[in-house]
Amino acid sequence: MTVFLQQLINGLSLGAIYALIALGYTMVYGTLQLINFAHGEVYMVGAFVALYLARWTGVVDNPSIPGVALVLLGAMAFCAALGMTIERLAYRPLRKSTRLNILITAIGVSLLLQNLGLLLFGPIDTFPTIVPETQWEPMVGLVIRSNDLITLGVTLSLMLGLRHIVEKTQMGRAMRAVSHSRDTAAMMGIPVDRVISFTFALGSVLAAAAAFLVAMDKHVIKPDMGAMGGLKAFVAAVLGGIGSIPGAVLGGFMLGISETLVSGYLASTYRDAIAFGILIIVLLVRPSGLLGRHTVEKV
Repeated sequence: MTVFLQQLINGLSLGAIYALIALGYTMVYGTLQLINFAHGEVYMVGAFVALYLARWTGVVDNPSIPGVALVLLGAMAFCAALGMTIERLAYRPLRKSTRLNILITAIGVSLLLQNLGLLLFGPIDTFPTIVPETQWEPMVGLVIRSNDLITLGVTLSLMLGLRHIVEKTQMGRAMRAVSHSRDTAAMMGIPVDRVISFTFALGSVLAAAAAFLVAMDKHVIKPDMGAMGGLKAFVAAVLGGIGSIPGAVLGGFMLGISETLVSGYLASTYRDAIAFGILIIVLLVRPSGLLGRHTVEKV
């Protein structure tokens, strides 16, 4: 029982990361019907921006809550600008092109950012300890880490903020309108380009937060960290139902818990296989995902 609880806690922490990244995929798809494969590299950039901000602001030598918050907000702001730049330069000119052309462009942007990261940042770097970790052992064999609590707390706060933006604000209503029909939204006077740009920025902000939490916990960041992390988050988005915000959250937590249970009871070498195995099963059994809507496309 203790082992199961430990794996469950670890899975919730990992699932929170997947959920944050998956939200970026699902919001962009819901608005543009586009799989933004460069999203994983935005996540990677967020980790390195947080690293350099921590060094430049002196948080490495003098850790403090305001300093850590500044690093997190700075990384989020940079990635928001990066996401909007990618949308404006790479995707907007191809908006009326075929989906295949846009897909190839997304993969190209992903590879470009990954190789630029390797050129600028080097093959690997170490993220400093800016938040000292504390551990509690409420029972024998069960360890609760402060990093896991921080991850869950930050994730929950960001998800509540996202829900407020989508459901309670004017921009959120515009996002839902554009998701339903871009042409109708434009005829109603909604600035579609601005809404789409905001959607990219919002998804990139969540990816930057996930990158900061991972870097703070694991301390090792690499230019290719967005490749596998992004793919697994994409699996989570498909599992929950691509285009569904609650589905992305559900899929992220389900995937994180599944991976940790497989690692704990079988072997860690199977954790990647289980993620893509789940993707194949979902596509075969329920292509629209757990919370996705089944739609019929006219051709």
